[in-house]
Amino acid sequence: MQQDFTLGIEEEYLLVNRDSLQLSEAPEALMEACQNDFEGQVSPEFLQCQIEVGTRPHTTVASAREDLKRLRSCVSKRAAEYNLSPIAVSCHPFANWKDQHHTRKERYDALQHALGGVARRMLICGMHVHVGVADPALRADLMPQLSYFLPHLLALSTSSPYWNGEDTGLSSYRLTVFDNLPRTGLPPVFASWGEYERTTGILVELGVIEDTTKIWWDLRPSHRFPTLETRIMDVQPRLEHTLSMAALVQALTRMLCRLKDRNLRWRQYDRFLISENRWRAQRYGVGEGLIDFGDRSIKPMSELIGDLMGMLAEDAETLGTMTELARLQQIAENGTSSTRQRRVHAEATARGDDPGQAVVRHLIEEFHADL
Repeated sequence: MQQDFTLGIEEEYLLVNRDSLQLSEAPEALMEACQNDFEGQVSPEFLQCQIEVGTRPHTTVASAREDLKRLRSCVSKRAAEYNLSPIAVSCHPFANWKDQHHTRKERYDALQHALGGVARRMLICGMHVHVGVADPALRADLMPQLSYFLPHLLALSTSSPYWNGEDTGLSSYRLTVFDNLPRTGLPPVFASWGEYERTTGILVELGVIEDTTKIWWDLRPSHRFPTLETRIMDVQPRLEHTLSMAALVQALTRMLCRLKDRNLRWRQYDRFLISENRWRAQRYGVGEGLIDFGDRSIKPMSELIGDLMGMLAEDAETLGTMTELARLQQIAENGTSSTRQRRVHAEATARGDDPGQAVVRHLIEEFHADL
C-alpha cells in the first residue's frame, strides 16, 4: 500500500461589500495583490465576484491547515483594503444571479459560449479535495468504491439553503444549479483506467471538450495531478470544518487502499441507489439520515458517522487526524452551515431585522473565526 496520501484543498469564495453586504466584483488590483502574495495559489473564478484559492500538496492536514489559513487571511486582508470581505458559502443568501458578470478571460468567454444561459446561473461556490493516488489503475479501482461515500460528504458540508433571497427548502441548492451543466453528477463506473481514457478520449477526439477538465463529475481523476479529486462538497464558512471534510476524504481513500492491500474492497452499489442518498443529502443535509444499503434501513447521520469513525480509526490515527474527524460527529449532531444560516435568519426575522443581511454578517464572522 502506498505510504503517503498527499492532500490539496481548493476553495471558492464570494466577495461582498462590507456596508451593503451585496456581492461586489473583485478589483483587478485586488487579484494582482493576492497573486503576488501567493503565486499560483490564488486566481479569479468564472464570475467577477468570486475568487479561488488552492493549497499546495501536503502530507498532513496539519500542514494544509497553515497553508489554507494563510490563504484565507491574505484574501481577507487584501479585500478589506477595498471595503470588501470574503465569505465561504456556496450560495449568497439574497443576491440575484442576473446581476453578475463573468470574468473576461478567453477560458471563461469560451465557457459562456459553450454553456449558454446555463453558465449565467453559476453563482455558486464549492470546495475540492485532491488526494494523491499515484497508480492510475488504482484511481480507476477506487472511484466506484469512494462514490458510495459522496452523499455522506455532501450531507456534512451543506451550506446553500438560500437562492435569490428565498429559502429553497434544500440544504444544498448549489448542487441543483451545478447539475444543469453537462458531464456532472456521480461518475460512471469504469472497469479499468484504459476504459476511462478511451471513453473520455472520444469527446476529446471529437472536439466536444478540449480535455478532461471539462468533465465535472462529483469525483474525478484530476487532469493535472496524480490525484482523485472530490468535488461534491459545498464550501465551508469555517476553516476547521473545511479541514475536517478534507481529513475525511483522505482517511476514506486510505481505508479503501488498506482494504485492497488485504484483498478486500467496499461493496459496489448501483448508481441509482447512491443517487437516492445524494438527493437525501442535497435536500436534508444531516437532518433526515441516509440509507444504509447493507442494513436496508435509513439511519440518522450521527449513527452513520459514528459507524464510519469506527471503521476509519486506524487510518485517522496513522494520518494524525483524530481531532478533525471527531468534529464531524458534532456536525452530524448539531447541523451544518445551512442549519446555522436558517437559525440566524429566523432570529433576525423575529427581531424585525433584515434576515438576509444578518446571514451575510454571520458568514463574515464565521470566515474569520478560525484565522
